[in-house]
Amino acid sequence: MTRSEFDDIRAHIDAEADHPGDLIRVARSLLSDLEDARMREATLRAYYLRLLTAARATVAAEAAGYPEPLTFLTDELGKRGQLPATQDEVNRILADAHTAAALLACLEQAPIAAAGKGARARRCAGTSRSLPR
Repeated sequence: MTRSEFDDIRAHIDAEADHPGDLIRVARSLLSDLEDARMREATLRAYYLRLLTAARATVAAEAAGYPEPLTFLTDELGKRGQLPATQDEVNRILADAHTAAALLACLEQAPIAAAGKGARARRCAGTSRSLPR
């Protein structure tokens, strides 16, 4: 859920606190969204673990002198459809990697100042959604 959806739910609860049926529907919706988010997180963790394992195996294979150490990583990327198919794609991927490295270096040099305890950034105002009754 987005931050504005949570804000809409808070506003709805504040305005309609005397309608228990609405609150139960909101609670069920939140539980469903939480379950979906946990499943997405578990899937992403599994993908990350597989990629990390392939990367470590690649480095270990190179250190052990295997003839084709990239096999582990190539296989994992191929399963996900992430191997570059053209030279243009190779160039774009390399450019993205250089850009990402430069951005990370900038963030490490000047980290974003953390907001004070309990402080909350102002959100953009937009069209409000109404929750079902």
